[in-house]
Amino acid sequence: MTADIGTWLAAFLTLCIFSFLYKDNPFYKFAEHLFVGISAGYWLCYHFWNTVKPNLYDNLVEKGEWQYLLPLFLGICMLLRLFSKIGWFSRWAIAFMIGSGAGIMIITYLQSNFLEQIKSTLVSLDPAGSSWTQVANNSLLFIGVVTGLVYFFFSKAHTGITGGVARVGVVFLMICFGASFGYTVMARISLLIGRMYFLLHNWLGVV
Repeated sequence: MTADIGTWLAAFLTLCIFSFLYKDNPFYKFAEHLFVGISAGYWLCYHFWNTVKPNLYDNLVEKGEWQYLLPLFLGICMLLRLFSKIGWFSRWAIAFMIGSGAGIMIITYLQSNFLEQIKSTLVSLDPAGSSWTQVANNSLLFIGVVTGLVYFFFSKAHTGITGGVARVGVVFLMICFGASFGYTVMARISLLIGRMYFLLHNWLGVV
């Protein structure tokens, strides 16, 4: 068993989190609040030194670029939400942030999500020199995309042929959601394995 105080502290906090498997208790609440508090403090310092200082303070104070008074004003408006009587000032900053963010990101999403998805779907069903598995994969991709789009086409009732095609799209969607959920579960299992290995190897030294 290790004598390192840091490892003992980490093991104690890990067991506090695991105690929630039994029921909600003060040990779990302590570890939860400690984690939230440390995370908030860490990200506050991180964003100050990596965002606020180089992008606002250095440009405004050291370089004298006065156009940065506008983001300073909007940032102060966001903090005014802490005061109920003048909290409505924050709506200006939120509106500016949402509007500018939407205008900037629409081009990014148009290129990465929309055009790239279309390009990835336009594949040859029988490319020259390909194996039967590649032909099957391309065919399934084409069928899944088309039937999935038909399912989300609400201008026509899902009856008859349209309804049958839409049901096939539902099958593809359920397979996609199931695979995503399985991937998420496996990612959480890997985190659990990491914590158990820490307890048994780094702390107790039994493995």
